[in-house]
Amino acid sequence: MKLEAQQMATVRFENKRVNMSKLSQFGFEPNQNGQYQFRTLIMQGQFEMIIELNTDGSLNTTLTDTTTSEVYVLHMTSQAHGQFVGQVAQAYQDILYNIEQHCHDNDVFQSTPERKLIAQVKAAYGDDLEFLWPKFPQNAVWRRSDTHKWYGALLTVTSDKLALPGATHVVTVLDLRARPEDLSMLIDGQHYLPGYHMNKKHWYSILLDDVVPLATIMDDVKVSYMLAK
Repeated sequence: MKLEAQQMATVRFENKRVNMSKLSQFGFEPNQNGQYQFRTLIMQGQFEMIIELNTDGSLNTTLTDTTTSEVYVLHMTSQAHGQFVGQVAQAYQDILYNIEQHCHDNDVFQSTPERKLIAQVKAAYGDDLEFLWPKFPQNAVWRRSDTHKWYGALLTVTSDKLALPGATHVVTVLDLRARPEDLSMLIDGQHYLPGYHMNKKHWYSILLDDVVPLATIMDDVKVSYMLAK
């Protein structure tokens, strides 16, 4: 989360996309300007927190002292110390955390190949990615709804961990299941690799660099889906 400190702070949640239906369920309502807004009291009613949604998905936040009607900013000032300021800052952050958790969807995979793949899997199997590891928010899995077994995983990794040539850079791979007898024919060391973070006797990784056609990848996903029954 990034926060730009002024009287009105602008908050941006990294790798998140606002979900408008969740926003309404949480309590956001259009104001007189048509901008979605949420109001709540914190610190036993000592402050009113106003959150407004911007068109770019960021949030404007204002904290007002309910007694003096003055804007409070000490919770955003690194030079301000003391128990009370800390309590206000924590209450403020708790509201933002709840909004992030309840009003936003994960939006980690943003490249064209990744977005196309996610859309195709959703269309074919009705499954959304599951982000299972808070410590590793850039990794996610697909699992069958009937057997609950994984049939695919999107993982973000540095190229050196895959023994790829060239300067080290961040890549995304798709891990899929395969029959052990088929792995030697699949893996080419360039775009089809031994399964990263998986049992290499049953999994392999496809490098999502827009080289392997999406239709081919979806054929591979189909096989993996069947093996997860």
